Amino acid sequence: MVSLKFTDVREVPGDSAFLIDDGETAVLYDTGFAFTGYAVSDRIAEELDGRGLDYILLTHSHYDHALGAPYILKRYPDAKVVAGSYAARIFSKESARATMRRLDRACAETYGITDYEDLIDELHVDIQVDDGDEIECGSMRFRVIGLPGHTRCSVGFYMEDHGILLGTETLGVHFGGDRYLPSCLVGYGMTLDSMAKVKGMDITGMVLPHYGYVDGEAANRYLDRSESVLREIAGNVVRILTSGGTREDAIAYFTDGFYDDAVREVYPVDAFELNTGIMIDLMSRELCQGD
Repeated sequence: MVSLKFTDVREVPGDSAFLIDDGETAVLYDTGFAFTGYAVSDRIAEELDGRGLDYILLTHSHYDHALGAPYILKRYPDAKVVAGSYAARIFSKESARATMRRLDRACAETYGITDYEDLIDELHVDIQVDDGDEIECGSMRFRVIGLPGHTRCSVGFYMEDHGILLGTETLGVHFGGDRYLPSCLVGYGMTLDSMAKVKGMDITGMVLPHYGYVDGEAANRYLDRSESVLREIAGNVVRILTSGGTREDAIAYFTDGFYDDAVREVYPVDAFELNTGIMIDLMSRELCQGD
């Protein structure tokens, strides 16, 4: 079996972009922001040292994972972009691209970047895939794993020959140490189902969004701990909301308990509070009905 090299090619902590290379074929797992796209491309070029980038695998439609693709394709025009068919439909919508553009620009400003080339309308997908599909990238073979929960379009890519999963934020985000945060934005039960699906797989390693490669022991710890934190937060949110607390009380519980320096480096406060509110509303709908 060929060996694989995993390289972090992110430009800023909020990016999510990792290179997988077997010496012959190079695959990029997510691409980061638009405003860091050229810098990520530079990091890829430094790593590949004259070789080409062959494939770009996108896990979902969020701007911090997908918008770097058009910039990277300026240097590597022959690379094929692979994404779920649901994500491809989102990319084709002018309104969705406008939202991604606005969020990308707002994030760029937090890094002091106010002027950069806009290639967002060039975002496209060459190969659309769905749950259960297989795609061959040179000697690397990936099975597509539908993992809705963070978004409805979230997909992972499983290298069954190696036991390695390219994960998604549906499974939670790891910030180092014992800091794990849920990111279920469209379904709490849906997220737990996706977690159970992955825990039933043979995993010897994972590439975690916004973090990088972890081996089998760390991957299993991540899955267990991420699920535990999700259930703990949901339980506390339900207790707050059913004991007279308000939505703002629940947001404050989440922010005070989890928005530390490690998370702040990756997660702008406005995005954190927005997503926290979405998760709390979701948990309220799914878990507090009839209370």
